Amino acid sequence: MIEYIVPTNIDRRILVRAAGLLRDGRLIGIPSDTSWVVVCSMHSQKGIDKLRKISGERDERHFTLLCSDISQFADLCSIDNTRFRLIKRLSPGPYVFILKTLLGTEKTLNLRRGEIGVRIPDHPVPVELVRALGSPLYSVTAKKAMTPAESNSRDTPAPEDTADAGLPPIPEEELFAGGWELEAIEGLDLILDTGDERPLIFSTILDVSGNEVLPIRLGAGLWPV
Repeated sequence: MIEYIVPTNIDRRILVRAAGLLRDGRLIGIPSDTSWVVVCSMHSQKGIDKLRKISGERDERHFTLLCSDISQFADLCSIDNTRFRLIKRLSPGPYVFILKTLLGTEKTLNLRRGEIGVRIPDHPVPVELVRALGSPLYSVTAKKAMTPAESNSRDTPAPEDTADAGLPPIPEEELFAGGWELEAIEGLDLILDTGDERPLIFSTILDVSGNEVLPIRLGAGLWPV
C-alpha cells in the first residue's frame, strides 16, 4: 500500500497510522536524503526479525538507527564531547556514525556487535516518523536483491568475518528510484511516497567508536571534511 504525501506538510493521520503499524511489528518503506530505506520500530522484536530476514544482511553495520535529534544518540550510545561536536557538525546529513552501544541498546536490538550506526537524515519523512513513533527507527537500505525475482536468482554467499573490513559501496543498479518500485518487496505493509524519485546514492559510514575516525564506506557525505 502506498500513501502519497507532501514532505513539507505530512498528513498527521498518515504518520499516526504508520507509527501504529511500526509498533505492531510491520515494515515500512520511506525516502531518506540518500536512497530509499526499509524501517521498523527499534522496540519491536517482530519487526527487527522481519527486517533482518528480508535484507539478507549478515553484517550489522548495514543497519542504522534513524533519529530525529542528536539528543537521542545519548540514550542509545556512548558519546563524549569530541564525538558530539563532529556529529553535530555533519548532521543532519548523509552520514552514519558507528558508536559503541549502551547495554540497553544491545539487548533491545539483540546485537552481536558492541556498536551500532546512528544518523539524522536531512529529510522530513524519516524525522517526522521518528517523532510520531516516539523512538528511533531501525533501518536498512532498500535494494532490489530484496525482491523475490532477484533473491531467487542469486546464490547465497558464504558467511564472512567482516569485523575489520570496510563495507563496499552499494552498486547504483541495486537501488530504487521511485517509491512504487518498493512494492516488489514482499513484507512491506506501507510505503510513504513523496512522488519524487530518490537519487541512486548511499550514505557515508564513519566509525567513531575508537580514538580515530575510520571511514567504513564512502558515499554521499564528503570525507574528510
